[in-house]
Formats: sequence, C-alpha cells, structure tokens
Amino acid sequence: MSAPSPTATFPPGLPARIDDASAWLGPAMAARSDWIESFTAAELDELALASEPWMDASADLTTLTKARFALPTLAPRIEATLRELLEGRGFALWRGLPVERWGRRRSAIAFYGFGAHLGHAISQNAQGHVLGHVRDMGLSSRDPNVRIYQTSERQTYHTDSADLVGLLCLQTARTGGLSALVSSTTLYNEMRARRPDLAACLFAPLATDRRGEVPPGAKPYFEIPVFNWHAHRLSAIYQRQYIDSAQRFADAPRLTAPQVEALDLLDALTNDPALHFEMALQRGDLQFVHNHTLLHDRTAFVDWPQPERRRHLLRLWLAPAQGRELPEAFAQRYGTVLPGRRGGVPSADGTLRANIE
Repeated sequence: MSAPSPTATFPPGLPARIDDASAWLGPAMAARSDWIESFTAAELDELALASEPWMDASADLTTLTKARFALPTLAPRIEATLRELLEGRGFALWRGLPVERWGRRRSAIAFYGFGAHLGHAISQNAQGHVLGHVRDMGLSSRDPNVRIYQTSERQTYHTDSADLVGLLCLQTARTGGLSALVSSTTLYNEMRARRPDLAACLFAPLATDRRGEVPPGAKPYFEIPVFNWHAHRLSAIYQRQYIDSAQRFADAPRLTAPQVEALDLLDALTNDPALHFEMALQRGDLQFVHNHTLLHDRTAFVDWPQPERRRHLLRLWLAPAQGRELPEAFAQRYGTVLPGRRGGVPSADGTLRANIE
C-alpha cells in the first residue's frame, strides 16, 4: 500500500466541522444529568411482569422479541432513548434495576427484554453468545486471540461491531473499571482543525485484526477507514490495538508513517480530559452507546478476591431497524449494511445462545 499523498483530500461534501447533537465535550456532558434516566416503581413492576414467562430455566431467551416482551408504560420512554442514541448525543444511562433483590436471572431477562425494544440482539463471538458476560477471565491481550473485555486491562477507546452496545452492571470492581466516553464527531472536528493532513489519512482503509474470530471465506482482518462519510453522516469504527496487531499478517497493508502519526494524534485526543468524560457504573445501571458516533473505554481495575463479588457486567449488541445508512465497506465487519440484523460476529455453528450463568 502506497503512502497517502501529502495533499490527501476529504470525501466530497464533508463539512470542515460538524456541529450536531453528536458533537459534545466531555466536561460539559459530565456537568449535566439529562442523560440519566431512573425507573419508576410502576415501570419496575412492568419489567418484572414481562419477565415472568421467561423465568423457567428451559426458556430460550434468543426467541424473546419486542412483541413478546410487552412494556406498555415503559416502551414510550425506551423509544425516546432510542431516538437520543441514534440522532442525539449517542448514549444514555438508566439507573435503578434492583439486581440484588431480583437476582441474576430476572435481572438478565429484564435487561434482554429492555434491549429488545431498542433493537435485535446479535452474536458477539464465534460461540453465538447474544448475552455477553464482561469479566476478567485471567487472560492477557498479549494473546492475539484474546479480546480485551476478557481481561482486567484498560480497554482504550474503541467501538464494538454493532450499531448499539448495552451493558448491565451486576457487580462492580474493588477499584477502577470506570466507563469513559468520547464523541467521535468531536474527535474529527479537532483533528480537522489541528492537522487536516492527518485527519484525511483516517478516511482511507486500515487493516483491523479479527482476533481469531474469522467468518468462513474472510480474511483474518477487515479493511475499513476509521472515519466514514456516507449519506451526510460521519461514522467511526476503531480499535487501535487491533489495528496494530493486524500487522502480524503478511498480506495486511502496511501502516505508513502518516497513518501511524494520525492514529497517535487520534489516541492523544481521546485521552484529552477536555474531550472525554468518565462515569462509575453502579449495580443496576444500564448503559447504552451508539458505536457510530462514540468511542468508549474502560479503565483497568482491581477485583475483589471473593468470586461472588468480582466485577461482572452483562452485554448486548443491538441492531435497531432504524439504524443509519452505512457505507458498503462496513459489510466486511457487519456481514451486511442492512439495518436490523447487521453487525456482530457470526456463530461458528449457526446457533445463538443467551446463557445467563
């Protein structure tokens, strides 16, 4: 792959600055509380009632849909959250699911059902898990087939391979494990203002490691630009460690010096406290993030020695039917760019699993 020209240009029609609801600064957002929603007692009763038919251990959560999880009172508020995720600031926090009182099964079902009102749950790994478990498994990201959420390490700012990602906090770490968010729209604005030559480099495809979860017939990496301008929207896809580790493949395009400099500047901006902000998830918090307009991070953590107290989050990757139009390049990672089913990691045996334990 040849080095980008010093006069690399931006896609046609791309503004020099994007000023919409997705472009925000972390400190200003941290000072607000309008992104935090709280469940009412009546809404929790509604969630508990909707969960009841799924409480039997033999119930298959992968067959749970919005239509099969009626939330007549709560649904309009969830719809407002979906609009905010897709068209607004790109994230939301719901507080107060009574995980200690309800236990893991009812809490997981309520989370899954809530998510079904936002989008279709998709597979997160080659095992076909649609309900993921985020916890330290004693692994290291130095293993190129390990994904960082399986460790206690800092994740660094990245996107997941889905339109939306949702987390339910079951247990918190002893120390650390903070959630951090930064607007990828703001990152573009800052790069374009400071170093337009480097910003332009990130609109060219870069190889990103699939970390051993390779669909049949696909390369062990995909090639999608960090920034993508399509249908008058800017969408980002990013995981620096996986871009770097893709260089282990002999046929992967080599990173050029300008591309490395551009990635280094992007990383420096994500870590700038003037741009990002952090939040401490509490037990019973539900966090939802729009991957196309935000990068998210998790700080490193130290866990409790007792197994039952160790940090544990449940995760959903969701594909809303109302998802934005994406460029065809995303099909390398998302399988298709059609909203409603796109994204995720294909199940190796074609089976989806929603394991609560």
